[in-house]
Amino acid sequence: MHADKMAEEYPVVDSDSDALDAARLLAEHRLPGLVVTDRSGCPQSILPASQVVQFLVPSYVQDDPSLAGVLDESMADRVADKLAGKTVRSLLPREPAELPRVNADDTIIEVAAIMARLRCPLVAVMDGKTLLGVISASRLLQLALTPH
Repeated sequence: MHADKMAEEYPVVDSDSDALDAARLLAEHRLPGLVVTDRSGCPQSILPASQVVQFLVPSYVQDDPSLAGVLDESMADRVADKLAGKTVRSLLPREPAELPRVNADDTIIEVAAIMARLRCPLVAVMDGKTLLGVISASRLLQLALTPH
């Protein structure tokens, strides 16, 4: 099976998109991450859900997780406040992970090899400079485990 047949529509956000909207999209669809594009719509990177979570946890708690126990629940209520007015770009790591790309005619093994090598749960399926869709690790597993 070729990548273009495995690809699915997948939520895409521009790097200038609202961070709170992106976080809601991740949460509502329980996604491992979002594809981040430049202004022209070309995929550039991935915003992992774990990166958004990291943004929400104060650095002093990340440095000493035992401090999390002394914070009250009202802090959790302020999560939206921390994301308000921010862009997706501000949530990306300093060195954003480049979104792996595969060609439309790549095989399931070629896609799996790239995913495994880069340890990325998403790959963009490209036809030249056009994004055809995305293959998630769970989609790849579904296809690989389905008897033919």
